[in-house]
Amino acid sequence: MPRHNEDLAGEAQAAVDQAAAPAASQHHTLKYHLLGPSLTKSGQDGVDQKKVSEIIYNASKGSRYFNNEENKDRNLTVKINRILAKKRELERVEAQGGLKNDLRKADEYIAELELSRELDQVLVHMDCDAFYAAVEELDQPELRDVPFAVGKGVLTTCNYHARKFGCRSGMAGFVADKLCPGLIHIPLNFDKYTAKAKEVRTVLERYDPRFESASLDEAYLNVTAYCEEHDMSGEDVVSQMRAEVFEECKITISAGIAANAKLAKICSNINKPNGQFLLPSDRASILAFMRDLPTRKVNGVGRVFERELDAIGVKTCGDIYAQRQYLRGLFGEKAFEFLMSIHLGLGRTNVQPAEEHERKSVGTESTFHDMEDPTELREKLRWIADELEKDLERTQFKGRTLVLKVKLHSYEVFTRQFQPPKAVHKADDLYNFGLQMFEKIEKEIPGLKLRLMGLRCTHLVSMKKGERDFFGRSRQPSRGSGEPSEAPSPELDSEGWQKWPDEEFEAAARLEQQDEMEELERLSQQDQNPTIPSEDSERKAFEVRKHDNGFAWRLLLEEERAKEEAEARLKNPPPQQWDCPVCAVAQNADERAFNSHIDACLSRQTIKEIVHTVEPVAQVANPVMPPPLSTARRKRGRPPSGGGGAGEVGDKRARKAFFA
Repeated sequence: MPRHNEDLAGEAQAAVDQAAAPAASQHHTLKYHLLGPSLTKSGQDGVDQKKVSEIIYNASKGSRYFNNEENKDRNLTVKINRILAKKRELERVEAQGGLKNDLRKADEYIAELELSRELDQVLVHMDCDAFYAAVEELDQPELRDVPFAVGKGVLTTCNYHARKFGCRSGMAGFVADKLCPGLIHIPLNFDKYTAKAKEVRTVLERYDPRFESASLDEAYLNVTAYCEEHDMSGEDVVSQMRAEVFEECKITISAGIAANAKLAKICSNINKPNGQFLLPSDRASILAFMRDLPTRKVNGVGRVFERELDAIGVKTCGDIYAQRQYLRGLFGEKAFEFLMSIHLGLGRTNVQPAEEHERKSVGTESTFHDMEDPTELREKLRWIADELEKDLERTQFKGRTLVLKVKLHSYEVFTRQFQPPKAVHKADDLYNFGLQMFEKIEKEIPGLKLRLMGLRCTHLVSMKKGERDFFGRSRQPSRGSGEPSEAPSPELDSEGWQKWPDEEFEAAARLEQQDEMEELERLSQQDQNPTIPSEDSERKAFEVRKHDNGFAWRLLLEEERAKEEAEARLKNPPPQQWDCPVCAVAQNADERAFNSHIDACLSRQTIKEIVHTVEPVAQVANPVMPPPLSTARRKRGRPPSGGGGAGEVGDKRARKAFFA
């Protein structure tokens, strides 16, 4: 029998009641949650993760961070119980003969995805091994045989000796010290790492000039053309590339080789450090590889999504297929598409420089000590608006929508958005509109105390000025065949490549990890230094966080490219051209030649040819129609529609053109 809404509401309430007082099993999930976002990092084999989780649990218990994580874990448990209740209802419907349409749609989508499978490309994901630590070892060789980490408040990375103790990136420094009492901490030196990254990029450019930097220490390459030109296999090309990086840069890299970017990234983590893994580019091998792969190994599946999938019985990518008829109803359309692509081992094959990817937003945020003074909070908002204006000016965008993000001292996050009357990019506008949203939050939450604030512009509008023609108008593309260009398919990007739903999930997982690191940093500061940090130290920390992630690496690449293009224009300025106002074809900026060209376009013979070409089309487009039968009153002096009977058609003469 179909179940009523009251039954489902009862199950949902039972789930809430069950989660209200966490049981031992919930403490187990909390301990797993506290292990951090980088649990899948290499070098963790053989580590007793249960022991690590106990140390983290006991070290952070009682802190505001712990209380917030416990609250998030409790809320996630409630959400999972509701998902399970919904799944039970779907299973009952299926048992009664329902869900056939959902199953059919899922199978049709899988068949459609299979048609898009590409197996002729050689994609490589390159990842430097413990990059920051490797760079530090070049300056301090004595560190090679001892466990050490880069970063004090939160570990940015650590060498493989430290990883044997359970230390890893994204871990609070004081927790790492308890896992490895002799751990050495090295402060960050971002300039040093950037310089070394540029050396590595110089080598990568030889194999794919349009490689894509995913972050400071990892990149995607399409070496298909290189393999064909040099008659080499992908495996041999990558071995050669890794050897050149080590010889010239003195650091090791690991790599994955596969038919698409998603698989290549997974493969690059298999034989770390200083190794590579090739996944054969055939459908059977790919499906077999994905069948036993834990979902957490896939880029874009974070800890929250992993727990939700695990709850419904999806532990590996091979488990997805059996649940395909439920996924839309449980997680939505985008998640369904993402999971289907994971199951099939499909992903993008286009690789392009990171700075060429379409921007969807530009934002700035800052973490600071707990702040509740209204004046200080407004000063912080003003500073963030100034920083955002700099980023918008550099990227040449303005936003139609402004988003304010705040994090309370209790770690709760709130966002508000506002659409100004016009797109904004100036600090004054950003501050004033941001202040309106902030004041509303102040009214909603009395005694507001914050530890993070940020502004972000979305629905971006480019401020780049196009080239101008001789008459000062925006230069238009040259006319071709005259056929209207078709609007791009929603399934394709600007270059005609198929879009995948991975981007949103990967970005969400990356932001989740970044947020975790910031929270851990604050926890570490509270443990080691209970005094309030100075404004200078907070600004330095902001600058480090601003550059120490994949998004910020893109900013550096954009700045670098803009500088190179400016220098190139100074050395070799492009020849100036003017567009002909008649034919719109660009001409060299020579007055005499340009005037001669215009005279030719306006010549009598040219006009005659245009008239003779257009006239037959005009006659077909406006056929003579018989007079209407209606006797309705018409304006005096106006002939009936059609200009007379059919007999008049033969008497009509073509009008001569004015220039004829």
